Amino acid sequence: MTANKGVKVVSPAKLTLSLQITGRREDGYHFIESEMVTIDLVDSVFLKEGERKVTYEGKYPINPHAKEDLVLRALNFLDVDSVVTVSKSIPPQGGLGGGSGNAATVLRYFGYSDLEKAVKLGADVPFNIKGGRARVAGIGEIIEPLTYKEITFTLLIPDIGCSTTEVYKKWDQLGGPKGENGNDLEQAALQVSPELSKWRDKLAKHTGLQPKLAGSGSTWFVEGYFPGQGFITARTLPSFDKTSPSEL
Repeated sequence: MTANKGVKVVSPAKLTLSLQITGRREDGYHFIESEMVTIDLVDSVFLKEGERKVTYEGKYPINPHAKEDLVLRALNFLDVDSVVTVSKSIPPQGGLGGGSGNAATVLRYFGYSDLEKAVKLGADVPFNIKGGRARVAGIGEIIEPLTYKEITFTLLIPDIGCSTTEVYKKWDQLGGPKGENGNDLEQAALQVSPELSKWRDKLAKHTGLQPKLAGSGSTWFVEGYFPGQGFITARTLPSFDKTSPSEL
């Protein structure tokens, strides 16, 4: 317990290592084949008994509208009352699944594990319920656990965000190009936000490696430990038990 805030649960970011789009449903959702891992860049979620309320603080104190607040939507989805405080260290709109991870943390804390229903809250929510390393398919609800590997990554997170909706829309408009660097959305993201190339090149210059785009962006990453001003190094985390409220 943390004074006045309740039980603290760690909410890790997810890193999308590869992303192939395999089809599109009539309702516009895309089918994917992806490898994702959880990393030790984390938010902290505090839960205690009380009225149904969510507040944000920390480095990135977001203020989402109620309809877009994934944590509040998770509480409504479960129909449980809890005072939730989220201390944000994961940058928003970086493609690292911070909001989805926060929602998944609430579901996991209350013992919810139905991935096919949880995907209604967001495509990244099912993976974030499980964590670790996994192959992700369908529209995000099919999770196939993979053997854990301890890997260190270096990330560069731009101060610009990428709209997932806009990137997928652009990918459709481009005719569904295949990515040459393991991510089918990279070309579309660069067209939606051309300034992303400057950040890619900055990471390439710093590491001597070819960066990859995480999901729909905007985060770039390489495998390996390359510390430096403005760069984030993070390691993979193993999966966690769906009902465990303990810190990682």
